[in-house]
Amino acid sequence: MRRTYKTAPPGGRHARGMSEAPIRFDTKIAVLLRADLETWQRLNVTAFLVSGLGTAVPEVVGEPYEDADGVPYLPMFRQPVLVFEGTKETLTAAHARALSRALPRAVFTSDLFTTGNDRDNRAAVRAVPTGGLDLVGLSVHGPKNAVDKILKGARMHP
Repeated sequence: MRRTYKTAPPGGRHARGMSEAPIRFDTKIAVLLRADLETWQRLNVTAFLVSGLGTAVPEVVGEPYEDADGVPYLPMFRQPVLVFEGTKETLTAAHARALSRALPRAVFTSDLFTTGNDRDNRAAVRAVPTGGLDLVGLSVHGPKNAVDKILKGARMHP
């Protein structure tokens, strides 16, 4: 599926100097969620998974925003984050493929729903061997074709 984004906001006013030329991305930011998660878990896991990407891959973050009154806002990703879902087996296979390609990635395990802070989160992941991680979410960034291969068997989140 190919998406085209313009530099102006969808359906919004065009600011001075904004180009109408389509922007195409050679890379993809994707989140894969286990299909059996509750809605609040899906949202929480997605937010956590993408939070580290901007520090590991700073080029995915755009420029800060500013409204017409000059009020500044934080920068965001330059490109869309695509969210997928799959079974536990799909997630395990995608994780193995992401590791084999050495792409920037983040994991969220079921144990993280029971911890309350970053230190305990990291300890919970560190306590489990790679093959034993009970994955509920995975994020990955890389060339579109590589990310597509990693996500084989997953479907777009409804």
